[in-house]
Amino acid sequence: MTQDPQTAVLTAHGQPSAPGPAEADLAATARGVAAHLPDWDVRSATLAVPGRLEQVIEDGAVVYPFFMSRGYFTSKVLPGRLQGWNFQLATPFGLDDSLPALAAAAVRQTAAVSSWNLQETSLLLAAHGSARGPRAAEAAEDFAARLSPLLPGCSVSQGYIEQDPRLASAAASLPVRSICLPFFAQAGDHVKEDLPEALDAAGFGGTVLPVAGALPGAPALIAAAIRRASLDPSASE
Repeated sequence: MTQDPQTAVLTAHGQPSAPGPAEADLAATARGVAAHLPDWDVRSATLAVPGRLEQVIEDGAVVYPFFMSRGYFTSKVLPGRLQGWNFQLATPFGLDDSLPALAAAAVRQTAAVSSWNLQETSLLLAAHGSARGPRAAEAAEDFAARLSPLLPGCSVSQGYIEQDPRLASAAASLPVRSICLPFFAQAGDHVKEDLPEALDAAGFGGTVLPVAGALPGAPALIAAAIRRASLDPSASE
């Protein structure tokens, strides 16, 4: 008798004003994760599409928050939407212990391609931030603190879209040998519009990496986190 595959559901905020592209991007990420979980049924749902999460959830599923912090959406909205279901909530993407190493590898590779000495390179972590609570900034600051030792000699700073220090201000004094890493799971309007607008205003002349959620190795990282959550609930939320 064939055993039914275990279900994992990737969920992200999405884009309420235009939910289609973010939903498609998340589905593509889910397919990448599924390649590392051949014995699983990997699904996806953004919170911006009404009823989508409730449509794909199954009892016993591992729900993977494709978010950068343990904030309002992961601690309030997500459990509220899934009330009555039996599920295991994994650790959010941005808090994964393996993410700093993955990001450091991307920074080192980018610096090497440009023939930049890491000790003469600046890294700007571009994050969302929030005027409504500290958790988004705390997650970015914690990530920067864990990333810095993996990039010895590289100057690491943060700038935010929705709080001080604002991204344009943080980027204004950076040298040409600078790399910007968007600390976002998906490339929504903040990444496509607000981030380049701020960098242009600052005269930023460095290199902008893909969002953290699109870095090479991200699907494997997510797959490993889902397996950990299924085997050891204490390792997740």
